[in-house]
Amino acid sequence: MTEAQRLARIFKVLSVDTRVRMILLLKDRSLCVNALAQALGITPAAVSQHLRVLRDAEIVKAEKRGYFVHYTVNENTLGEWRKAANGLLRRGD
Repeated sequence: MTEAQRLARIFKVLSVDTRVRMILLLKDRSLCVNALAQALGITPAAVSQHLRVLRDAEIVKAEKRGYFVHYTVNENTLGEWRKAANGLLRRGD
C-alpha cells in the first residue's frame, strides 16, 4: 500500500462524524456497544457497523468482559495516524 493509499484510508475511516464521535468517547474510557449507542443516540446495530470499520482499521480494540465486549482506542494506531496526518499537512519548507 502506498503512502497516498494509506492516508486516503485513514481519512475515509474518519470521514464519518459518528466514527469520530466514537473515537472521542473511547479515548476517555472503554465502552460496550449499548453504552456507545446510548451516548451517541443511535441504535446498537448502527454502532456495531461503525465498530466493524474501526476494528478493520485497527483504531479500536475489543476486550471481552463477562457477557460484554468493551472497546478502547488502540493508542499505537492513533499515534501512527497522528504522524501520518502531520506528515501530510506539514509544509515542505
